[in-house]
Amino acid sequence: MSESEARRTEVIPQWKREEVDALVDFIEGYESVGVVGVAGIPSRQLQAMRRELHGSAEVRMSRNTLVNRALDEVQSGFETLTDYISGQVALIGTNDNPFALYKELEASKTPAPINAGETAPNDIVIPEGDTGVDPGPFVGELQQVGASARIMDGSIKVTEDSKVLETGEVVSEELAGVLSELGIEPKEVGLDLRGVFSEGVLFKPDELAIDVDEYRADIQSAVAAATNLSVNAVYPTTQNAPTLIAKATSEAKAVGLFANIESPDFMPELVAKADAQIRALAAQIDDEEALPEELRGAVAPSAPATEEEESTDENAEEADEADADDDADDEDGDDEAGDALGSLF
Repeated sequence: MSESEARRTEVIPQWKREEVDALVDFIEGYESVGVVGVAGIPSRQLQAMRRELHGSAEVRMSRNTLVNRALDEVQSGFETLTDYISGQVALIGTNDNPFALYKELEASKTPAPINAGETAPNDIVIPEGDTGVDPGPFVGELQQVGASARIMDGSIKVTEDSKVLETGEVVSEELAGVLSELGIEPKEVGLDLRGVFSEGVLFKPDELAIDVDEYRADIQSAVAAATNLSVNAVYPTTQNAPTLIAKATSEAKAVGLFANIESPDFMPELVAKADAQIRALAAQIDDEEALPEELRGAVAPSAPATEEEESTDENAEEADEADADDDADDEDGDDEAGDALGSLF
């Protein structure tokens, strides 16, 4: 006989039976049920956390043996949560999804002082600055735990950020006293989610600790890539149908314009295309008078000559006149030579 079967067949007192029945009702009353650690949480803070969760989640505490029995009786996969029933724990039930539950529990955690003998959850650093403590033995206590401290301007000051304990190391009584004096609370207190069973799936904390913004961006990127692929493959779906129709319309219109097909759907574009072609052709004709009156504006007017060009033209005219004079002189010279030769004969 297995241990779970032995628990079910064991005769238990009435009050325990009633408690197990209440736990079974609790488990079956929520879509998601998890196990949370409550060790180290002061009673006052625990009650405050339960009040904050009211309306979104419910915390149910009981003896671990009775919780195990209730989980075994419910079955349907909830018995897998028995692996997390150890130490000071409680059940938590919610109709929200496990990811939202994890996020809510993490957000509800608050800073708290650390006691001697506890393990540092992270590196403990005493920051640089004025401690606000008057000169006295406390400066020696700071130095003893590894902080750089000295008396300056009538006060005890930490001269630089000082790491006094690394993650996983045990807090000494001296360090606990120093941190308490400085008001440093290096740990967070809250309901520590160990596991959640929801819709037939057991979720662990590391599976629930996701970056929502990054996850949303990944989904949006995947949707965009899938849409692009389906459009390029012309695979119609409800989501991409408008895009496919718009793309087909655009391509059909482009073919119609290229083939000059007369259609009321794109007649304005055809007219604009023809007008542009006529104006481009008209711009190649130098004689504006040869064009119809409405197209004469299509010929760009000649640009006025610059001073340099005018000077060049004047020089060219002067050169032409000089050449003409030279030609005339040459002709006169030739006539005179002919007359001279004629007188000799």
